[in-house]
Amino acid sequence: LLARALHRSSGRTGPFLAVNVAGLDEHTFSDSLFGHLRGAFTGAERTREGFIAQAAEGTLFLDEVGELLPQAQIRLLRVLQEREFYPLGSDRPRPLRARILAATNRSVEELRQSADFRRDFFFRLATHTVTLPPLHQRREDIVLLFRHYLAQAASELGRPVPDLSPGLGELLCAHDYPGNVRQVKALAY
Repeated sequence: LLARALHRSSGRTGPFLAVNVAGLDEHTFSDSLFGHLRGAFTGAERTREGFIAQAAEGTLFLDEVGELLPQAQIRLLRVLQEREFYPLGSDRPRPLRARILAATNRSVEELRQSADFRRDFFFRLATHTVTLPPLHQRREDIVLLFRHYLAQAASELGRPVPDLSPGLGELLCAHDYPGNVRQVKALAY
């Protein structure tokens, strides 16, 4: 939600694209982010724009960046450092024209100390950081988030937003939500 709000308030004209990078394996990471040229590998019958190019003039949100494998960190480090990337099969760089935002469920200090997370990548990525405490530390947001997602679900289903029954707010706030915002969204839907 914060990444989307930053994108909306930025005045950027391009799209907002969110990618769960932890869900990309080593073989699909480069193709998904950088794209490829036709003929770059067996089965590459046409050129494919990667997420970086698709997010041009907009925002590319890399979710779960703390779970990236070291090889993927090296590839992204170069993009962040040089502000350019190479689609697979290309020997000509393309400029990075998207703003990159990243999120992780791991603490900044944990990432900095981790042997699996490259320090140079961390410092290139974390030029500005925002720490959002987990929902169990900010219970006042739970009902607001639930109402937001309830309204979103009602809109998608073409139905009126239901009223919250008395006591539901207290019941919602009594839970710890280890799944954080995603868990609240799942309840509303």
